[in-house]
Amino acid sequence: MSAGSVAVVVTEEIGLPSWDLYELSIPCTVFGKAQSDLADPWYELMLCGTGEGERPEDADAAAGTGLVLRTGYGLDDLVRADTVIVPSVPDACVEEGKPLPEALILALRRAYDAGARMVSLYTGAFALAEAGLLDGRPATAHWQHTAQLAERYPKVRVDDSVLYVDDGDVLTSAGLTAGLDLCLHLVRRDFGAHVANQLARRMVVPAHRPGGQAQFIDLSVPATDDDALAPVLDWARSHLDRPLTVRDLALRAAMSPRTFYRRLQAATGTTPLQWLLTQRLGRAQSLLESTDLPIEKIGELSGLGTANNLRHHFLRHIGVSPGEYRRAWRQAAC
Repeated sequence: MSAGSVAVVVTEEIGLPSWDLYELSIPCTVFGKAQSDLADPWYELMLCGTGEGERPEDADAAAGTGLVLRTGYGLDDLVRADTVIVPSVPDACVEEGKPLPEALILALRRAYDAGARMVSLYTGAFALAEAGLLDGRPATAHWQHTAQLAERYPKVRVDDSVLYVDDGDVLTSAGLTAGLDLCLHLVRRDFGAHVANQLARRMVVPAHRPGGQAQFIDLSVPATDDDALAPVLDWARSHLDRPLTVRDLALRAAMSPRTFYRRLQAATGTTPLQWLLTQRLGRAQSLLESTDLPIEKIGELSGLGTANNLRHHFLRHIGVSPGEYRRAWRQAAC
């Protein structure tokens, strides 16, 4: 059995930002090294450059990276690949709305029309979305960029709570290590669970991680310019172990509950009760990461009550149990 060829798009051949090397290295590691004892033949890997990089004589292009990439394949090779992976796109295309190369967009469309399985990691979803390949589909990206993805491409059903989305012939992942989760998932689809599990073991990573990227999202409160709210919100964060109510907070802010509700929602984009729950979850996460306190004590200090209640909220909003969350963070710190 063969899983065929995998074409990996290198969006900046010259001066590739060093922080994008991780996503590029993932498919190279998973698909580029033959694993003949697990499956023979393995994948055929092609690194396909866009040809949009600066010229080599431009020293600024490689500044800060110490690396210049020259690929052996180009965009014309995408059309003959069985799987096409876009690991990331330049930051300027995400943050500043700089257009992606038209040649890349056309090549992605041609590859999809030719029957290729289309995959994105990290911010690569912006390229698939620009090509129209995510219209009407569920998709994800790094949680820091999902709001931009949803705003820029409203036809895409963006889900910021998952590590990856498998929609058959189009798959997308969240950022960084979630890209490894998706690549191992592709191996699992192509060769079965045993091969994927053995490969994960060789890479010293879990074959499957519980939960989604919700467990990694920053739960801190959005900034607010409302000077009247800031002191009471700071006070509330310092007293999360108390049974706080909207009336309590409104009284401390010298407002009616209705006015407090309206002002907080305008300032933070959420309701007072949801704000409180988010802060309690954030406190519980911090305690799980930094202390050895029992789950019962963490539930008490965060204001979420019993261990069962803490577990309920974690499973619902974070996607994993408190125990799984603590283990994941400790493994990441080792």
